[in-house]
Amino acid sequence: MTTHNDEKRGTLDLDRKPSIEMIEDAEGELKKPIDDVATEVIEVSEEDNARLLRKIDKRVLPILIWCYLLQILDKFVFGYGNVYGMSTSLNLHGTQYSLASTMNNVAQAAWMPFSTYLIVKVPARILMPALIVGWGTAQACMGASQNLSGLAAARFFLGLFEAGCVPLFSIMTAHWYRRSEQPIRVAAWYSTVGLGQIVAAVISFGFGKIHSDKLESWRIIFIVVGSTTVLSAPIVYYFLEADIEKSRFLNQEEKKMAIERVRANQTGTGTREFKWPHIWEVCYDPKTYLFGGLSLCVNFGATVATAFGPTLLKDMGFTKETASLLNAPFGALQFLTIWLGSYLTQRFKQKGIILAAMMTPVLIGVALLYQANTQPQRQLHMALGGYYCLSFIWSGNPIIVSWMVANTAGQTKKSAILNAFNGFNAIGSIAGPLLFNSRDSPRYIPGLRATLGVFSAMMGCIILCFIALFLLNTQRERQRIAVGKPAKIRDTSMLNKYEAYSHEEGLGENALKDLTDFKNNEFTYVY
Repeated sequence: MTTHNDEKRGTLDLDRKPSIEMIEDAEGELKKPIDDVATEVIEVSEEDNARLLRKIDKRVLPILIWCYLLQILDKFVFGYGNVYGMSTSLNLHGTQYSLASTMNNVAQAAWMPFSTYLIVKVPARILMPALIVGWGTAQACMGASQNLSGLAAARFFLGLFEAGCVPLFSIMTAHWYRRSEQPIRVAAWYSTVGLGQIVAAVISFGFGKIHSDKLESWRIIFIVVGSTTVLSAPIVYYFLEADIEKSRFLNQEEKKMAIERVRANQTGTGTREFKWPHIWEVCYDPKTYLFGGLSLCVNFGATVATAFGPTLLKDMGFTKETASLLNAPFGALQFLTIWLGSYLTQRFKQKGIILAAMMTPVLIGVALLYQANTQPQRQLHMALGGYYCLSFIWSGNPIIVSWMVANTAGQTKKSAILNAFNGFNAIGSIAGPLLFNSRDSPRYIPGLRATLGVFSAMMGCIILCFIALFLLNTQRERQRIAVGKPAKIRDTSMLNKYEAYSHEEGLGENALKDLTDFKNNEFTYVY
């Protein structure tokens, strides 16, 4: 990238190399990459775009996939620990298992403000390995729990260290990829929810066969999974690439082209400056509460499968071993529905409509579970079919995440709104388990009835999102007209084939600045 003097001259000297090296030597990091390229036109051909995309996918995605798999695996084995005698061993009764299950979500909600700050200020290459060591240690410590207090404490710290995972991964995805590319990349790491279900089922089935007088099988499961997570931290530290400007696998010219690729996103390229005005904007942005409401609904219903899925199957009359194995195809369905939903959003350039379509089978599934459990003679096949329909729940979060990322600009604002999303996620996950009381076992009618109402309300929330985004787009059009720019802008970030963002009529000047979507008059909201 060019120096400040080069910017003033409006020239681009590709043979000269003072840019990144000089700024990094003087300041320790590249703080203002946007100032160097904001007024320059970097030529990126379709071949360059495809080549860079392949390099980014090979280097960035594998680490995101592996880290998210570890995080989701830590969550799923908790349900299997209960199948293999955790509640009996720790003498849990009433809502105590539910209370322990919700402690990680309590921590995520409480830690949200601190997570917002850390994601902006701490380099991801330092932050992510630290979080991995933290949640892996907490997971292993669950295996040493002797009572509810010990288990709840371990679960709390598990949630605290996991709190920044989804926001950080989402910001990294937005940083590296164009808006048209983001749904599939979010699906790539989020789909490990399905793989995690399969791996957790297999691990639990295997270690559940171990019978020891000194160490119960559920303790072994927690210790093995937690230890594997901790041992992954050095690998993540070595391979993680969080910033285009500091990437080790791109040369200087490729870095410029990688930044130019994402210019049309209008979401900036990141900064270490924490900006309080971005925080206030999140508070009065209607998208915060609408997307948060969607997350609340999705994760409220997801509790049925995460915390109570194995237990529900066991209570339906299946043995604990069969209950574990029956969750393996459920995990496969999760994996497939996540990819299906993300593919459809990319194919049709619509997120809200696809989200509503993917949540329809969930409504049907909850209705089937409710109907099966209200019959005097419970219909196990109907209940199992309804349970498998719940796998479509997991297509919801990646669509919502990609929808939020595509419609939010400004580094601090992105961190704040994604952590708010995580907070709504946690609240939904807290409320869900508390409705599934052991006194309602084995049919859990009140919890199923409440879940049915939640997903019905979610459809109304999707409609409100459409209305809000339409009004915000109208507002941005008025802003452009006021400064002499065209009302309508071609959104090249949503094209499958790369097309450079227009620099005519004064366009492109705000794209790489750390402006929020409210302050950037060239920002276009996607539906």
